[in-house]
Amino acid sequence: PRRNENINDIKFIERLIKISRVTKVTKGGKKLSFRAVVVIGDENGQVGVGVGKAEDVVNAFKKAKTDGRKNLINIPLTKYLSIPHGVIGDVGACK
Repeated sequence: PRRNENINDIKFIERLIKISRVTKVTKGGKKLSFRAVVVIGDENGQVGVGVGKAEDVVNAFKKAKTDGRKNLINIPLTKYLSIPHGVIGDVGACK
């Protein structure tokens, strides 16, 4: 059995964060490629960020998606689907 066999069963949602054009100056001229940053998650506490670089945008996006699937982490969620965090308030004489 493969290590990431159960990851392919879950339906993930991908969001493209940024696409940037990268140039590398070589002896023969400039080499153009694209860099994509993608966030992938199941909207239930599993999130991964992936970065991919290729000569066209579509392949950079595909590489970033597979990189995001490899870097999945679990985030604890409350019953209202928010991330638990401490709150410090300061109003008038109250703290």
